[in-house]
Amino acid sequence: MRKLKTPNTYVIIAAIIVLCAVMTWLVPGGEYVKADDGTVTYEAVDAVPQTWQVFPAIYHGFVKQAGIIIFILVVGGSFWLLNATGAVEAGIKRLIAGIGKKDVIVLVTLTVLFSLGGAVFGMSEETIPFVGIVVPLAVSMGYDAFMGMLVVYVASNVGFSSAFLNPFTVGIAQGMADLPLFSGMGYRLFCWGLLTASLSVFVVFYARKTKKTTLVAETIVTEPLTKRQTWILATLGLTVVALIVGVTRFDWYLPEITGLFLAMGIVCGLIAGFPSGKIVNELMAGAKDILSAALVVGFASGIIVILQDGKVIDSLLHSMQEGLDGSGKVGSLTAMYGIQAIINFLIPSATAKAAITIPIMAPFSDLVGVSRQSMVLAFQFGDGFTNMITPTSGVLVAALAMARIPYAEWVKWIWKMVLVLIVLGFLLLLPTALVSLAGW
Repeated sequence: MRKLKTPNTYVIIAAIIVLCAVMTWLVPGGEYVKADDGTVTYEAVDAVPQTWQVFPAIYHGFVKQAGIIIFILVVGGSFWLLNATGAVEAGIKRLIAGIGKKDVIVLVTLTVLFSLGGAVFGMSEETIPFVGIVVPLAVSMGYDAFMGMLVVYVASNVGFSSAFLNPFTVGIAQGMADLPLFSGMGYRLFCWGLLTASLSVFVVFYARKTKKTTLVAETIVTEPLTKRQTWILATLGLTVVALIVGVTRFDWYLPEITGLFLAMGIVCGLIAGFPSGKIVNELMAGAKDILSAALVVGFASGIIVILQDGKVIDSLLHSMQEGLDGSGKVGSLTAMYGIQAIINFLIPSATAKAAITIPIMAPFSDLVGVSRQSMVLAFQFGDGFTNMITPTSGVLVAALAMARIPYAEWVKWIWKMVLVLIVLGFLLLLPTALVSLAGW
């Protein structure tokens, strides 16, 4: 029997755009009107059926999200250039070698490190080569391949889900929700710390359960960090510090943050001794590698353009509001969380989901009394946790291939953990709806 293939992300978006155009013919028009006293009321208006407008809608979508698209391309190019220096890989190898025979400390340290990578700069595809490094290391320590996946892939996804500085989830979602970039960081740091600590505890218990031999693993043989690599890692650290200070003290937004990452990439390339031509080529290669994610944002924004031009987006919001009427903040926030988790099985790209869902969820959260910060956190959790199990995730499939773990065996091993994380995510969402948090 011929296996069914998951449709390409662009095909899914195109189908949604066409579906939305059809909806403009079937759904009654409506819009929310804000009175002089600030009250918002819903009024019925004539819908504007869309036909050929699906094509210019894509153009308008790109124009609407031009800033975020540029941001994605520049950041992607800068991190590609950073990785090309080899400093990050050498630093992790050196860390593993430096800790030496204390294997449990190695595993927990790697867990925290990769979780931090996911939380700070959205480490995702970058974990694939490290799976190839850490899985053999874990096996040599007397553990199984699942342990290697746990401390690299799962840890980075936990950090990705509870990110506090990830430009590809928090940055994009908050930008689309008209929130100050990386605002509300305090509670996100708490979420990241709690989830990472919980995962670290599980790593320790799993290590005790699966240890097959008392022999100590051979550490990875590596040379000391060169001066160039040390300075590159220091530049990365200073960039993170500058980012935190800039967004918290000086209200930096997309232009400043984009410039910061571009400067980081160029400086790291110069420290590495790259000629100017190679720096440009690496930046272009990185932009090319992430181009698909950037294009998805523009295409997906066309969905909202069609709904807005057709005068039906407010009608849909009004229907959602009525459907959840009486469910309260908790019920509405739970619905948002569930919707994001379900959509993730169809569109595993965080940037694509943000482009599709945030422009709808942001005004909807206003209507039901849920803060936009809570809505963004629901997006983060809903997007990240199910990444560890969805078969449409190219990163998961590639990581499993590197670890030589069949997908069916992975699902059997990971599903309980994913369920626990989903429940923990729900519990961490509750305080954002029930109590007043600073910046929320």
